[in-house]
Amino acid sequence: MNRIKYCFASIFFLFAAVMTAQDVEQGEREPGHTNQSKFRQMYQEFATPNTYRSASGTPGPDYYQQQANYKINVELDDRNAKIYGSETITYINNSPDDLEFLWLQLDQNVRAKDSKSPLRNGGGVPLAEQPEGFIAKYMKQPFDGGFNIEYVKDDSGKPLPYTINQTMMRVDLPEVLKSKEQISFSIKWWYNIPDHTIDRARSGYEYFPEDGNRSYVIAQFFPRMAVYSDVEGWQNHQFWGSGEFALPFGDYEVNITVPADHILDATGELQNRKEVFTKEMMNRYEKAKKSYDKPVIIVTQEEAEAAEKGFSEKKKTWKFKAENVRDYAFATSRKFIWDMQAVKMGKRDVMAVSLYPKEGNPLWEEYSTMAVVQTLKTYSKHTFDYPYPKAISVHAKNQGMEYPMICWNYGRPNEDGSYSDRTKYGMLSVIIHEVGHNFFPMIVNSDERQWGWMDEGLDTFMQYLTEQAFGEEHPEVIAPNKAYPSRRGDPSKIVPYMSGDQSTMAPIMSNPENVYQLGANAYGKPATALNILRETVMGRELFDHAFKTYAQRWKFKHPTPEDFFRTMEDASAVDLDWYWRGWFYSTDYVDIGVKGIKKYYVSDKPGKKMQEYLEARNLTVADLRPLVYLAEEESEDSDSNLKGKSPSQNSETLKEFMMDHMTAEERAAVKEPKYFYEITYEKPGGIPMPLIVEYTYADGSKEDITYPPEIWRKNDAEVQLVISTQSELMGIVVDPKAETADIDTTNNSWPRKEEQNDFDRFKQNIKG
Repeated sequence: MNRIKYCFASIFFLFAAVMTAQDVEQGEREPGHTNQSKFRQMYQEFATPNTYRSASGTPGPDYYQQQANYKINVELDDRNAKIYGSETITYINNSPDDLEFLWLQLDQNVRAKDSKSPLRNGGGVPLAEQPEGFIAKYMKQPFDGGFNIEYVKDDSGKPLPYTINQTMMRVDLPEVLKSKEQISFSIKWWYNIPDHTIDRARSGYEYFPEDGNRSYVIAQFFPRMAVYSDVEGWQNHQFWGSGEFALPFGDYEVNITVPADHILDATGELQNRKEVFTKEMMNRYEKAKKSYDKPVIIVTQEEAEAAEKGFSEKKKTWKFKAENVRDYAFATSRKFIWDMQAVKMGKRDVMAVSLYPKEGNPLWEEYSTMAVVQTLKTYSKHTFDYPYPKAISVHAKNQGMEYPMICWNYGRPNEDGSYSDRTKYGMLSVIIHEVGHNFFPMIVNSDERQWGWMDEGLDTFMQYLTEQAFGEEHPEVIAPNKAYPSRRGDPSKIVPYMSGDQSTMAPIMSNPENVYQLGANAYGKPATALNILRETVMGRELFDHAFKTYAQRWKFKHPTPEDFFRTMEDASAVDLDWYWRGWFYSTDYVDIGVKGIKKYYVSDKPGKKMQEYLEARNLTVADLRPLVYLAEEESEDSDSNLKGKSPSQNSETLKEFMMDHMTAEERAAVKEPKYFYEITYEKPGGIPMPLIVEYTYADGSKEDITYPPEIWRKNDAEVQLVISTQSELMGIVVDPKAETADIDTTNNSWPRKEEQNDFDRFKQNIKG
């Protein structure tokens, strides 16, 4: 059997070589060119490996990262919506460099009266605007929400000189901070808290006029150390609003003073629970620590509604400690209902937590903590066991924002408690997404300000996996026999974007401030690319191992895009340079189709094209060793008597070869093909992809073949493939399951399917 396969393969190879060989004519030649192959190595795009970051994608032997520890005291002025705070920062210089100054982030300055952020974008009058956005742009005086720095002092109380440049503050040191040394200094500040429902802030309050209360979600509320690394030096890019954060890890001790009737939760472990909890809350908390199947209500809706009327003039301080986190945030209100559930995470228990006002019910009480639990389980399965003690989901109107151990999420039912599927799935998805950010970038700590896709894209990909797992584990929440309706991740969902106007596109490898459609660019496209990589290019086993390797190599560290790309190849033995170049470094799209098909039969006589080839070289058939020829059925010299017969019936040369080189048993086992087809596949799109084909035959059988992407390595435009079969070929479909995000399916079939235009569909609907 192997011999006959080798024979047929040799025939096809020789035939192809003969028919495609070209004499090199003397005279004018085309100029040379540089390597334009999508499969070329990415040495030009990638940073050179070094002792800090290895070529395999692992941290190198000299890898380092800085540490910033904080002691913070902060007080919320609920009556006037202000934050007052002071902090002591201990900064540890683990780098090999001596530092003359330090850079801190003042992200609230994006809301200062003189902020340049609102002026950075051009554009004319929009066709429509959301009411809150219209009011903010055209009807209100700019909100003064920037930091008011009262002092910066060293550890002896002496003032340190500082310079504020928009959202960055440089602190000048009296003497160089040498490598392996540390410095402590203090800052005191205050600022006005914005109404995030009007000012579109990531942090702020929502005011409830019905009861006169505010619900606060507070972050970026303190001056924070910028990252200093082997890649950027100081990462002191300004915060304009879209590019998020780059922060070093550290330990936090935070005391938060709020009205005594507030309920509060935050990053870290609560240190004085017995002081701030009632006895009943403590009993419920102890019960929640042992409840693995459903949440336990710590503060009921009835208790929250009673607290809404109180407006205590007394104060209460909540004390927290957090280890090895890159940021800090908290949420507080007298309106909060509070529930918790324990989750097994390896040998540890983690608390899944939800905070929400009555306006979030019944939706939040039923589904929020359920979504938190699912997220922790699925993300941990694909990365590492969630290392922090809790994960909190906080209800906040029109919000979706993440911080270590805590996040705020939208999703509010109607006033009568009813809600649509869109509201339900929107809430579930945003909770999964924002809780998932604990893994990317809160632990796998990429530079969000430079590479938005490294947290948003990876997180959206993991969100897709989690949503699908949620649908499987909670079918009672999803419509019967339906999968979770994920908005991003499925290849078909990215087609409208990738087939759009190229003038308003940027590669994924772009700074988030410089892209036109951030949601599609940083969230949807990379998530889809990773999903296709997992399902179609690499396969789940190889992908999952490589992805988990990346997460574990870089947890609690600062990875770059190259670290991710290199690790995925290092841990899988799959060369993916072509994939990164197409999906991440360009705005190319996928479009693969059937260009044409030719039918052949076997013959002992050379066809017209073969004869012309021999004559041009002064050769005859006698000059060649015995050959089996393939002739095109539609050619002028085709022989109808040879069509549809087996090769050995048409070719004495082949028959003799089989008799001389094969045993009787081998000849009996051979199934000779009667039909030969040369199919030309075209690739109008710039991204090479596996060529996935479904062949349908006259006997009713189907055959699925996936050709590797390397099929395009020598010809990026088209490729010819030969199919030999005993049954006549009746149909071809490229990408039959829509796995590759092909933007134009009109060329995916043979015979080509007739596509109805809009007018034809309209007429058909009228008749119906």
